Amino acid sequence: MVANIKRLTYFEEFMNPAALPILATRPEIEVVRLEYASPTDDNWAEIGRTHGYQIQSRTELKEPWFGNAALLARCPSMLAISSTGAGYDMVDVDACTAAGVIVINQSGTNKEGVAEHAVGLILSLSKKIALSERAMRTIPNMDRRKYNGNDIRHKTLGIVGIGNIGTRVAEICRLVFQMEILAYDPFLTADQIAARGGTKVELDDLLRRSDYVTVHCPRTSESFGLFGRAQFAMMKPTAYFVNTARGGIHDEPALADALRAGEIAGAGLDVFLKEPPDLDHPLLAFDNVIVTPHNAGLTDESVLNMVTETARQWIDLFDGKVPPRLVNPEAWPVYTERFTAILGFQPDALP
Repeated sequence: MVANIKRLTYFEEFMNPAALPILATRPEIEVVRLEYASPTDDNWAEIGRTHGYQIQSRTELKEPWFGNAALLARCPSMLAISSTGAGYDMVDVDACTAAGVIVINQSGTNKEGVAEHAVGLILSLSKKIALSERAMRTIPNMDRRKYNGNDIRHKTLGIVGIGNIGTRVAEICRLVFQMEILAYDPFLTADQIAARGGTKVELDDLLRRSDYVTVHCPRTSESFGLFGRAQFAMMKPTAYFVNTARGGIHDEPALADALRAGEIAGAGLDVFLKEPPDLDHPLLAFDNVIVTPHNAGLTDESVLNMVTETARQWIDLFDGKVPPRLVNPEAWPVYTERFTAILGFQPDALP
């Protein structure tokens, strides 16, 4: 019989089954799959004794299984909650920290898929690819000259949040298109941003100068509603807004108002506050808005990389190592005490 079992719970699927064989190499990790359709009391009984919770993304996640204080109160052995991708807005990080529960994400594991998607939206908007493609299917004898686009070479790109994904977007656009890269990221110094290929600026300056604004920051209390009516009004009327990060970072009615008023040229959106959005959502009515179903990071390659690294990070965590993508290091002291009491050995100290 295997001693010192560590229980890891998830609902429905791991996005890709490749994670399960990796976890199966460690017989002391008991992986428990739950279903939303199962009786709620049965699910509570299982998750209530788990040590780790691999939480689904917000699009698939159902109540009451969000990583909030109410869930933590019913999970006294919970040590960690892991998000599938880079985003962790379905987890109440403050509540986790207070409870001595660490939060981990998969930041950087899907950066190529999201970065390429963002650049693809920029290209499609600028070249009017989606707009002209729809016109060719619906307008007889269409006048091609009405769909002339613009080159993006030597234009100015504003990146909001220049982490793993934003840095890759900067690299592509700087090297391939010789674009000027401006970056707004209050958590990085000018030297750090310069090392990532950008020039540090304040948000207002970025909005006024950029031909394209692309969002790559997590959704937090600080970034929720970051883009509202005032911010869109600062942008050039020829500029495009792209968000492949999270819904809620931009105010959707404000964006619709800005598009309606011609304050910006268009938008590319992979994310909405409610996903999927209703078919009568105002932003879906604009010809100069390209929408995709929050699938920027769901390329086959990115998903495989995400779940592989997720599994490896869980193994590291249960071995007592500091996980490489720790969101709330401030929880580590209390987490260390709880980990030692629950699993019987002390985890490593933070580096």
